[in-house]
Amino acid sequence: MDLYASKQRWKLLLVMLALFVVGASLFYSNQSIQKIGSRERTKAKQWALALRKKAELVELSSQIFGALQEKERQKMELVVQANRTLLSASDLGMSQDVDFALQIIEANKDIPFILLNEDGSVSQSRNLEKDTVQEAYQELANSWIDAGRSYKIQVFADMYMTLCYGFSKELLRLQAQTDSLIRSFNADLTDQKGLVPVLLYDPHSKQIEASNLSKSELAPAQIKATINEMAAAYKPIALTIKGKQKLLYLKDSEEVKQLYWLPYLQFGVLGLLVLVGYLLFSMYRKAEQNQVWAGMAKETAHQLGTPLSSMMAWVAHLEQQAIDPMIPKEMHKDLERLEKITDRFSKIGSGAKLIEGDLAATIENNLNYLKARLSQKVEMRFEIDAGRPLMVLHNASLIEWVVENICKNAVDAMEGIGTLHIQIREVAEWVHIDISDTGKGLTPKQFKTIFEPGYSTKKRGWGLGLTLVKRIVEEYHKGKVFVLHSTPDKRTTFRISIPH
Repeated sequence: MDLYASKQRWKLLLVMLALFVVGASLFYSNQSIQKIGSRERTKAKQWALALRKKAELVELSSQIFGALQEKERQKMELVVQANRTLLSASDLGMSQDVDFALQIIEANKDIPFILLNEDGSVSQSRNLEKDTVQEAYQELANSWIDAGRSYKIQVFADMYMTLCYGFSKELLRLQAQTDSLIRSFNADLTDQKGLVPVLLYDPHSKQIEASNLSKSELAPAQIKATINEMAAAYKPIALTIKGKQKLLYLKDSEEVKQLYWLPYLQFGVLGLLVLVGYLLFSMYRKAEQNQVWAGMAKETAHQLGTPLSSMMAWVAHLEQQAIDPMIPKEMHKDLERLEKITDRFSKIGSGAKLIEGDLAATIENNLNYLKARLSQKVEMRFEIDAGRPLMVLHNASLIEWVVENICKNAVDAMEGIGTLHIQIREVAEWVHIDISDTGKGLTPKQFKTIFEPGYSTKKRGWGLGLTLVKRIVEEYHKGKVFVLHSTPDKRTTFRISIPH
């Protein structure tokens, strides 16, 4: 029992150590992964904030561009008014200040404009390249008219001229810078494949402005789920671009997600390898134990065989002498018993042959033999709740050994005083043999450990009897043996189940 208890303690210690190592490794791995994830999220947030600053710069540039555009429009209205003054059919000397109108037109050094005749031909232009061909002027004028930058000027009652204008070079330069910033902003979104998954979304038009996600994630059927997933991961960042509010969504990269599950995968594979190794080791260890059991049993049968034959000869010689005939008769019974034990060891070592026979009769004969050799203070009860004969494939010698071993353990547990009850029942395809005693009982923890090699509740026990019982029932008869129930200091019942 001390050996088994020591083994159990070592097993528990090793399991606790393994759990500690696994737990510590998982904790350390998770801490490292969380740091990596946190660092990545920090970089993503810093990038998002930088992006927001860039969006604010784009917005500021757009506002400046709009303000300058409005200023140039107001300036052109003055120019248009000046041209109306010059081109009107009224008496210029009396009602119009020609000099002031000319000053306004001359003051315009930066905003290009073209004055078209009623038939669409170019009448005059200002702040444009001098060597530009007529067709280019007309094409440029049409583009300005399409953009809504034109005014009608009445010359006579039924005659009109058209003045159209473009943007100054300064305004065009600012527009180019603004467009470049917007392109750079979108490129920052789509080119950040090594950073984190991002998505710029317009909640008003419900359109995706830019993203570095895969096509499958941006599919129409999947986009709603993608946005919900990203919104659940991180709060979207609000950006204002060209006066319109946009939402920037973020989420963890696939690498961080894979890193999170990597330790569990590693320990899972390692645990599987350890389990397979342990099972293989246990299988080979059990095979070695079987060989040891068989070898010991054969050797024991061989060692008992020679003196047993000699003693049988001596008993036969004593029967020829003038002595009390009961003496050799009783000696002969014990020798037969010893011969049966030798036969049991021989069968364990070489394999038991199962023969169909009356199992109830086998057990009853064995109990009759035991009853004569047990204490008179032990009451033995035998009960059969099955039909006779109870024909079952079994090895009579080994089944007798099983029943005898359990009964003797029961008598030892009762310390020679109590009741031993043996009941045989037939249930479906099984025959149950229940052996009950009124001894000191077992704890639930001992229900399985008592069948382990080396485990014994006796001070001088070897812990081999019930191990042999389990081997005979389960390996040779393909049955089951177990503690059915037990109450400390009251009752214990062992059940042997043999397939019928």
